[in-house]
Amino acid sequence: MRRKRVLPLAALLLCTPALAGTAPAVAAPAGPLRILLTNDDGYNAPGIRKAFERLTAAGHDVTIVAPLTNQSGTGTKMMSAPTITVKHPEPKVWAVDGTPGDSVTFGLAEVFAGDAPDLVVSGTNFGPNVAGLATHSGTVGGAVAALEHGVPAIALSTGGVSAPDPVTTVNAMGPTLDFAVKLIDRLRTRARSGPLLPEGVGLNVNHPVVGADGTGTAAGVSPTFQDPQTLLEPDFTDAGDGTWKMTVKVDLRPAAKGSDVEAVTAGRIAVSPMNADWNTGPADRAVASALIAGLRP
Repeated sequence: MRRKRVLPLAALLLCTPALAGTAPAVAAPAGPLRILLTNDDGYNAPGIRKAFERLTAAGHDVTIVAPLTNQSGTGTKMMSAPTITVKHPEPKVWAVDGTPGDSVTFGLAEVFAGDAPDLVVSGTNFGPNVAGLATHSGTVGGAVAALEHGVPAIALSTGGVSAPDPVTTVNAMGPTLDFAVKLIDRLRTRARSGPLLPEGVGLNVNHPVVGADGTGTAAGVSPTFQDPQTLLEPDFTDAGDGTWKMTVKVDLRPAAKGSDVEAVTAGRIAVSPMNADWNTGPADRAVASALIAGLRP
């Protein structure tokens, strides 16, 4: 049965207790996790549907709360309109007519009201979210919204640093999600009776496209940081009538040593720590390094 809800977004945000500050990290359960799954490509995109299938097959209780339409590039934008329309087209699926941040906020305040999920997974995104792309990514923005509310979060992306090829990128989502399941198992095992991730720290995971058809195995897993380069360079042409035509090209420069760009370019999975306030540093990278030590693609 289809259900539609229209809620004042400001009221929705204010009714979420953790909005006033990051809530203390809670202990992870010993068994399967309750996962809020979001993205920025839209609730029916291949990446999120594949993630739903794979995480559910791994035994987790997964609920999709994601944008109704493609919201790529919306970053951390929230409160995108005074009211939002929310559709419930099928069990375990909520489609929010807003940004990834709106979706996560609605999910925490309404779908998981009073009983926050153990983990928010955002993605897997179609294409990479490395370097400057991560700053503007709606996929990363969804994960950041979870971190702001004290919920552990992982952003997942699939792709190299060039423009993504549709077929190989979708194929590579399989290995991406296989790794995501391993990573989540690792976090749960290490957590024991504690939180899945240190308070306020999330992970931005970028899986490369490997092999001619995208189904190859990555060369390894690297703890990384966000490369300082922008990657995308816009160019504007004046049409002379008050309008400007914009084109965008990839401007790939030499990667910083130890960065996400370096890892993905070398066919390795990049795992970068991220904070809701952007202030990751050596200590956070040390945490990420310890979490993935010995983990294979």
